[in-house]
Amino acid sequence: MKRILLLVLIMFFSCNEQQPALHETLGTLEGIPGKETYKHSPYITAGDRFYAIGAQDGSFPEIGWHIDKEMGGLWNHPIKVMDGFEANILEGNNTFPLKDATFINYPIGSTFTYEIPGSNLQVEQFQFAPDQQQGMVVEYILSNEGKTSWSGSLQFQAHTDLRPTWLGERSDMIDAADSLYMIKGENTIIAKDLNNDWYGVVTSSEAIQDFTIEESPYKGKGKSAVMNIPATIDPAGKQVISIYLASSYTSLEEAMTELADIRDNANILLQEKVQSANLLERQSRLTTSDPEFDKVFRWLKYNAQWFIREVPEHGRGIAAGYPDYPWWFGCDSEYALQGYLATGNFEITRATINLLASLSAKSNDNGRIVHEASTNGVVFNPGNVNETPQFASLLWNYYLWTGDVNVLTDHFELIRKGLDWITEEQDRNGNGFPEGSGMMEIHGLDSEMIDVASYTQRGLEDGAKIAEVVGRPDIAAQYKTQAEALKTRINEVFWVDDFNSYADFIANDQQTLKLIEDAIIRADTLNKPWAVKELEETKAYLLKHPSAKERPFVLHHNWVVNTPMEMGIADRDKAQKALETGRQFVNPFGVFVTGIDRDESAGTDIGSFKGSKVFSYTGAVMTLPTGVSAVAENNYGNPDLALDYLKRMGRSFSYALPGSIYEVSPDYGMFAQAWNIYSYAVPVVQQFFGIQPLASKKYIRIQPLMPSDWDFAHLENVKIGANEVSIRYEKTTSGYSLEVSQKRADWELDIQPANGFEIVKEQVENPLYYTLYYRKADRP
Repeated sequence: MKRILLLVLIMFFSCNEQQPALHETLGTLEGIPGKETYKHSPYITAGDRFYAIGAQDGSFPEIGWHIDKEMGGLWNHPIKVMDGFEANILEGNNTFPLKDATFINYPIGSTFTYEIPGSNLQVEQFQFAPDQQQGMVVEYILSNEGKTSWSGSLQFQAHTDLRPTWLGERSDMIDAADSLYMIKGENTIIAKDLNNDWYGVVTSSEAIQDFTIEESPYKGKGKSAVMNIPATIDPAGKQVISIYLASSYTSLEEAMTELADIRDNANILLQEKVQSANLLERQSRLTTSDPEFDKVFRWLKYNAQWFIREVPEHGRGIAAGYPDYPWWFGCDSEYALQGYLATGNFEITRATINLLASLSAKSNDNGRIVHEASTNGVVFNPGNVNETPQFASLLWNYYLWTGDVNVLTDHFELIRKGLDWITEEQDRNGNGFPEGSGMMEIHGLDSEMIDVASYTQRGLEDGAKIAEVVGRPDIAAQYKTQAEALKTRINEVFWVDDFNSYADFIANDQQTLKLIEDAIIRADTLNKPWAVKELEETKAYLLKHPSAKERPFVLHHNWVVNTPMEMGIADRDKAQKALETGRQFVNPFGVFVTGIDRDESAGTDIGSFKGSKVFSYTGAVMTLPTGVSAVAENNYGNPDLALDYLKRMGRSFSYALPGSIYEVSPDYGMFAQAWNIYSYAVPVVQQFFGIQPLASKKYIRIQPLMPSDWDFAHLENVKIGANEVSIRYEKTTSGYSLEVSQKRADWELDIQPANGFEIVKEQVENPLYYTLYYRKADRP
């Protein structure tokens, strides 16, 4: 019905005046221009089936390492369709390449503006990838700025490369050479992989002439389709030439159907994208006294849609990051989807849960949740240990926000098997701590890890609640007992007084000495003398005081030592000491992945990250550790310090790609990263505004924890089950006021004062609207 209404509106306006170029219909949708210094860095034009990754100057460089120099281009997973495309303007005997563009990024697409020295023509390019379509639209607007008519051609070159995604060989996807031909009667170019039913198809809104086939300038087995599209433009006039690209990894018939749908419905498909973006802006809309913070929050909501990857044969779920992680991950999703829930994205959260459950069940028979799976369904890593308990917590959070008990009943057996696996099979020495790799990808760091222990404790706690809901009180009691015991042991065994920190890991002397030697080499190579000194002291202590028993060590100062505070299981006194220690391992952009990589310049260096040419996280400051630290600070009543972490992370916003925050701050690694929404949305929605939902009981608890920097903060249209709640916070001379409204009168709002405040006056006009005033309490 929505598409029919849009079609009627478009037909009405097209009958009354010339139909505008597509990008002129974006309305008030926000765009952010690129920077001259980063015009050669990447962007993404994303739909949930198809996407393009190129450079902001309009080119398509060979980028990426997962498939060497193949991660850019045009993708319809599980295949790549093209290495890219380019265009020239032909005017008489002159050829003017469209290059060195000025770039503007929008939530749903991009524009590129080209200046053409020596010609009266200016060219603007707009492109977007419709959702639920295996293709995209590239629109060129040719504007004649001269006083005489202009005649020439747009020459469009499509560089095909029909090839499989990563690990294709494991699913019998074997690449062959591409062939090209044209169906003149349909004005369409066809590309086919010779040994597979993989197709790319191209057509134009105007007649294609002089079609030729050339060798591709890119590596691989592709070809280049070169087509000329003539144009004649009146003085001060313009012409719109639209290129439609589509594909299929199953049949030519499907590719042609996709092409026709995109061509015939481009305006409607664009308006659907715009409406989706407007809905995202409306959901969990944030307005504070810091507009730049609001902008980052808003764009992270937009970014969240870029990660949706659907391959119908396997499912629909969020990818981790671009360009090198465009497939599905356990832990990345388990963090990111908490932010998706807080910003109202319930459908894709449930779909991703189902996808991870399906992939895990096919790959493992013990409830273990996979770490990484390609879009062809091949599982690369069956799962790091932390991902299994985090899955249980994700399901519980989904239930809290949606009230959908089916997600618990559907996957309870998987959760049960997984928690039993981690607490029985993975606890080989029976000391209560599971063994195996967690979030830190450091060779040899696979003993008893602090993050694995912390997430297992929370997973057991949430697993107990899930078991209670699905009618298994026996299992609930077992998990609750295990969770309480593990919480106590984490605070007793992992705590290291000498460092005021939780240990990175527990291990025996032999394992630890090897890790120390490796860490010394790392620190010395990075010229971190303080770290070398500390490591040498730890080594000397270990050799002087050997132990036959495993024991805790603070070695790397990895960010995961903050997970006991992130999960809220650290004793309060220990937590405050550990948080203070953690604040040492930062730079202006956030938290170091590995603390020993920090040096004295870290406090002031705000320049580009000089990462290694071979991709590595060595020396990196990353968004996830920064977000975890923000969540941890809030859990122990430190919202000003939490906001400081988020502002550090926000310094990377639009640093290189407008509208995005890189994975490694400020401009290294993945140029868009899914878990960034966790790092912002959870601290803002659930902690600053204090929204704690229990949708199944139609109950919402609200207890704000606002940073002192904000004079006001409004959060509107927060989805909780079938309800929506909005909160308006205003700082007053004696305290603060809250206005709280909801859409459903049959829900209970439990509004609690912030810590250290007491209520002065409460006005309840009706069950939908509350006004409350608070002042600082006289008592401590």
